Amino acid sequence: MIKNVTKISFAIIVAVLLISCKNAKQKMQEYVVEYNKTAASFKADNVTLTTARGYINNDKVELRFETDLEQNAVNKKAAATSFRTLLKDMINKNQIPKELVENKIQFDTYFLAEDNTVLSKEIINTETLSEIVK
Repeated sequence: MIKNVTKISFAIIVAVLLISCKNAKQKMQEYVVEYNKTAASFKADNVTLTTARGYINNDKVELRFETDLEQNAVNKKAAATSFRTLLKDMINKNQIPKELVENKIQFDTYFLAEDNTVLSKEIINTETLSEIVK
């Protein structure tokens, strides 16, 4: 009886370890799926839509934040500051997981004007992470 309990316990432990041992690419895929599922409830100033796209071969996630702002110099300057603050908040709330960045997944993030032109762009990787969260 004890041998059977030991075997069953061992099998359960091995199964749990296999399930929990995901590599960075699998975690990245899960992140993108979950991000897009919850994107409709995302709230930020001027953001009308946000989406994520994963590039497994490049170890990269692209986050797009579409806004209702016009493409002009004033909005571009304001966006540079507010976008970095938004990204910092998202990292601190684990909406952009530090764990993925530390596992060499790069985040290319775009803050887009109403015509889908780029107001601001930030790349989050192991080199830039500490600068963004400071």
